[in-house]
Amino acid sequence: MAVTAQPKPAVDRRHVLGISISTAGAIALSACDKPQPKEPAEDEVPVTPPEDLMREHGVLKRVLLIYREGIRRGEGGAELPVQALNAGAVIIRSFIEDYHEQLEEKHVFPKLEQAGKLADVTAVLRTQHARGRVLTDRMLAATGAAPALDQPKRDALVQDMSAFIRMYEPHEAREDTIVFPTLRQVVPAKEFRDMADMFEDEEHRRFGQAGFEGVVDKVADIEKSLGIYDLSQFTPTVS
Repeated sequence: MAVTAQPKPAVDRRHVLGISISTAGAIALSACDKPQPKEPAEDEVPVTPPEDLMREHGVLKRVLLIYREGIRRGEGGAELPVQALNAGAVIIRSFIEDYHEQLEEKHVFPKLEQAGKLADVTAVLRTQHARGRVLTDRMLAATGAAPALDQPKRDALVQDMSAFIRMYEPHEAREDTIVFPTLRQVVPAKEFRDMADMFEDEEHRRFGQAGFEGVVDKVADIEKSLGIYDLSQFTPTVS
């Protein structure tokens, strides 16, 4: 005898709108067990990519002051602080050239160029990065070879430090006032936040948990060894 198909029971309205309270409670508890996205603390203000890059420029500026002190002593006939200058050049190489400038060249300049912005500026900045590495190579070689330098090497080192300062003061000023503000304009908000997280992760991967603060401490130690740490000494006397 043929079996007559039975009509499917009507779907209960409660199953359309939801599920049983006990099942819903179980799902809610299960959801609580899953890792939730980390919410920033109410008093935690994230560091934006431009702020991150600009504070790294602060490290660069402080090393330029170390170079200026070397130039002052060299031109005045005093003994060059070779060890301090070498330590400063090491920070320039590791923190500025191998890290900071790589972030710019891989993540900042391409965003601007893809948006049709500042391509003429980024081309010059890339060239200056390359020239800076040449100068740093020479400074590292000069200050790492011997505790004292003969006069030709002293003169060459002073000249290289002067060229480095002359290039990087306008370089970083142009980035701070033109490049980084334009980056904010062309990058969507979510991508901007993701970029900030990536910068922070890379900082700690390269420089450990101390990160930026650890590098600043190293710069301060060099300044103290040269007697240029006290900020008040740079205040002019005004009659």
